[in-house]
Amino acid sequence: MQGGAMSILREGWSGGSLWRRWAGGVSRGVAGAIGLFALANAAVSLLHGWTPLDRNIWWIDSRPLPSWLANPIVLLSGGLLLAFAVKPLMTAWRRRATRAALVLLFAASLWNTFSYWGLLALGTISSPVVLPLSFWVGIVLAWVWFGVGRSLGANDESPGAGRWRRFLDRGMVVVGFLMVPALFPLAQMYSFGLTDYRRPADAAVVFGAAVWSGDRPSHALLDRVNTGIELYNEGLVDLLVMSGGPSSGPEIAHEVDVMRRLALDAGVPDEAVVLDYRGINSQATVDNCADIFLVHGIRKALAVSHFYHLPRVKMTFERAGLDVYTVPARETYILYALPYYMAREVAAIWVYYVRPILGF
Repeated sequence: MQGGAMSILREGWSGGSLWRRWAGGVSRGVAGAIGLFALANAAVSLLHGWTPLDRNIWWIDSRPLPSWLANPIVLLSGGLLLAFAVKPLMTAWRRRATRAALVLLFAASLWNTFSYWGLLALGTISSPVVLPLSFWVGIVLAWVWFGVGRSLGANDESPGAGRWRRFLDRGMVVVGFLMVPALFPLAQMYSFGLTDYRRPADAAVVFGAAVWSGDRPSHALLDRVNTGIELYNEGLVDLLVMSGGPSSGPEIAHEVDVMRRLALDAGVPDEAVVLDYRGINSQATVDNCADIFLVHGIRKALAVSHFYHLPRVKMTFERAGLDVYTVPARETYILYALPYYMAREVAAIWVYYVRPILGF
């Protein structure tokens, strides 16, 4: 066993083939995660007529194609990618089919990238992000394309080396598979979350945040409310929907009351402020907005929160059938706990993602 491990290390230092093998294993894991993700979405859409994805497009925008064509293509592509991850040694026809599917997905990601650049050039959206998520998805798809069909562990010199290589190859597959659910939401936060989709709408929904002792708004709350006030002063919205929950202690004012006070102090008339005291979490805010929108005749709205929160906000509003565009809060203060908030949001995104699929 020790000799097998040493031979692998010598091979890696001498010719770099070990690192190529590890990169191939990671690409298989990434392909498997993307394939499973695509299969889940396409299957749900075919079986139930709706998709767990939302219009911020988590990886590929297939909307230019009719759903009767797009869904089978994504379903087939997902199956081929998952098969490559599980069984990389493939026949010639499966290799050609897998690479053809990757070419189609790459073309879609390229179209998505140019569409994003076009919107930036027209001023329809604004963002500090030059290379959108679709660009990096295309890079990953190209990487997987080059890895398709490579034979792994075919010419080992000794049984010991073969066992070690198979162990390391499978370990790299697992690493690649786990990278996707960890990094994909983070990429969404930076790509989609930092993009400002502000436009004329009927209202802006401002999500609450912490209130400190003495009824002082936290920096996060202040930035969100000020961004909502900015949208109102620009004439983009006629109403501000303030949604939040109770504060950490009974002696501290409710988040919504503090948000209302900030808006009034900034000159927003009281009749332009709608209060939602039951917005204890993102899902509750969206559920409450379904009734609020109906009562106030709101058909299109903007949603204001911090960038890391907006992918989940968009996904939840889309599932409720509400037409909402996201606006990241203009931050005047970098949150010291930002890494924690983003890590927590990774888990929250996946919980919100699978909740309607699993029926809870």
